[in-house]
Amino acid sequence: GITWGINSRLPGIRSWRQELAAPAMATTANPTTDLFSRLSFRRAVSPTPFRFPSLPTPTPRVSVAIVALHKRNPKRLKYASQRQFTRGDSGMMRVQVEPSGEDFWKLDPVVDLINSGAVGVIPTDTVYSIVCDLSNNDSIERLRRIKGIVNSKPLSILCRSLRDIDTYTTGFPQGTNQGQANIFRAVKRILPGPYTFILPATKELPKQCIKHGSSTRYAKRRQVGVRMPDDPICQAILQNLEEPLICTSVKNLTEDEWILDPVTIADIYEPLGLDFIVDGGARIADPSTVVDMTGSYPTIIRQGKGAKLDWMVTGTDQEVQ
Repeated sequence: GITWGINSRLPGIRSWRQELAAPAMATTANPTTDLFSRLSFRRAVSPTPFRFPSLPTPTPRVSVAIVALHKRNPKRLKYASQRQFTRGDSGMMRVQVEPSGEDFWKLDPVVDLINSGAVGVIPTDTVYSIVCDLSNNDSIERLRRIKGIVNSKPLSILCRSLRDIDTYTTGFPQGTNQGQANIFRAVKRILPGPYTFILPATKELPKQCIKHGSSTRYAKRRQVGVRMPDDPICQAILQNLEEPLICTSVKNLTEDEWILDPVTIADIYEPLGLDFIVDGGARIADPSTVVDMTGSYPTIIRQGKGAKLDWMVTGTDQEVQ
């Protein structure tokens, strides 16, 4: 190939371009000559120098991404995303909240962590509880490992309202014309409160909550304990979630007693994989009263903070009857 020098080896072409440029200078109103005057040198020395472009040089194409915004169901959005929680390098998160719940705005990160699949500790109106998302099976498995409980031990639910109880259980007896007491009306008077009611579960309850034995075996008699704690911190968390929480009380790993100091809970359970703890102050060793609603009478199987009411019986009362 021949290398063309612009400054010294093309005098003929340079003069030719000057001749073409002269009319353009005389008639600056002609758009065609004006356009040609701006042609590159490579175009000018092409084999067909008089082939003028019929159209102006097109402007660069700018691609515009059009995003359609749809109003999505928050619950669908939650389940569409990855909900497996991964702990960061910072370890467990600790949030200190006033027992009155007046600084509830501090709980927003806790709600986000629960929705992401984290397992943590929150206060109730009795003792502290380890909690996680009700529909996240991986979180429920982690909760069992952290607490060190076997698969045969049932888990309880922290409910936001009586509607949650009706969703995940068959509900309370509402009485009949044959003289059966309206237990539902009586329960409404004491909830929220320090009671755990054992009720038959519905199909809405995830099987992981009533797991029994191996991963493919479940208890034939589906029962679950439900709670509606009367605690401002616990209620503030529940009301900002889309579902109830699975819960189990925080106990000492070697002794069958509750741990009431959140600092002690953090020291013991953080190395086991606990993701967060809500510090609402020390609690009193007074658990909830557990009432079995699956028999003929509401039977107290553990007397705790909740008082025994006249429509409840104990094992001793049944023996007398």
